[in-house]
Amino acid sequence: QLQFVESGGGLVQPGGSLRLSCAASGFNFNSYAIGWFRQAPGKEREGVSCISSSEGTTNYADSVRGRFTISRDSAKKTVYLQMNSLKPEDTAVYYCAVVIDPTWFSNITPLSDDYWGQGTQVTVSS
Repeated sequence: QLQFVESGGGLVQPGGSLRLSCAASGFNFNSYAIGWFRQAPGKEREGVSCISSSEGTTNYADSVRGRFTISRDSAKKTVYLQMNSLKPEDTAVYYCAVVIDPTWFSNITPLSDDYWGQGTQVTVSS
């Protein structure tokens, strides 16, 4: 069973930092690109960042570029999202998913809508 478990969210003040983790299981993790998405109440799901299977290519939404950094640990089958300089507009539930590899596709796009974790809540507020 393909599964993602997101963790690391919480409540932080503007300008603070969080490190999200996405632990994957049930598939050949190292063969696929992984992305982070977020969804706030009343808004559509937004692609935040993604990383290629080889770790050679990354992509970021304009809204987070320069503040967020995506990485992956093959041994731990985990993808991370380091979130710095957080803003209130970053408040959302964050999800990870398999994505089209950014090596050959520029958009942050799920490979399938069938596989999502429970998400982790990020709240940025004073």
